[in-house]
Amino acid sequence: MKRLLHILLFLLTPIFSFADQAGIDTVLDNIGEVVEPRLMTRFEQAMVTYPPKRVQLIALKQSRRLELWAYDGTRWQFVHDYPIFAASGEKGPKLREGDKQVPEGFYRIVELNPNSHFHLSMKLNYPNSFDWLQAAKEGRKQPGSNIFIHGSAWSAGCLAVGNRYVEELFYLVAKVGVENADVLIAPYDFRGRGVQLNADTPEWVRTLYAYLNLRLASFPLSEKSLSCAQGCSAARIGRKDVN
Repeated sequence: MKRLLHILLFLLTPIFSFADQAGIDTVLDNIGEVVEPRLMTRFEQAMVTYPPKRVQLIALKQSRRLELWAYDGTRWQFVHDYPIFAASGEKGPKLREGDKQVPEGFYRIVELNPNSHFHLSMKLNYPNSFDWLQAAKEGRKQPGSNIFIHGSAWSAGCLAVGNRYVEELFYLVAKVGVENADVLIAPYDFRGRGVQLNADTPEWVRTLYAYLNLRLASFPLSEKSLSCAQGCSAARIGRKDVN
């Protein structure tokens, strides 16, 4: 438990940067008329107040799913499932530059990029303090960088959710503020079958997964099932969603 508390301190250390605010404002003006009604409908169907105070994105690598949860000041509520169209690599944390692995951990959105080559993008604070610590212990001097949630349907180490969906997430995060938007990335859904480890799993990965498992407990599947029973639905994947 002491090690988990240390990880919590590392992962919650805020590191924010600032992008082209004028460019962001222009994008928001251009897409707002179409995107905001779509968001409002999603929140209304899930019976969740819009706009929320905070948002949490949960990316599950194995099932290629990005869950959107919103905090209304009292509890977290499930809003919508977005498909992940591309996420290279396999189970396991990102270790080095060029390994094409999607990271695993708890991250902050630190920048909105209105000028992305992938339509729009949101930068994560990978490597965070915990990633740097483990890299230093193992002598890995280049753990990688520039990890984004972005548009398009192609990715090498990032999460590609298509242009239509990245517009929704970009707009929502801009509305609530990057300081109120977190991203949890797990290899698979620990809530469904618990943490399953191989005998040779490094101790620090075991500790990381135990921490992510604890974080996921705040977003129970029972809450998701209830929300969906009230009217929300998983995203339907189609070419129009990519573009």
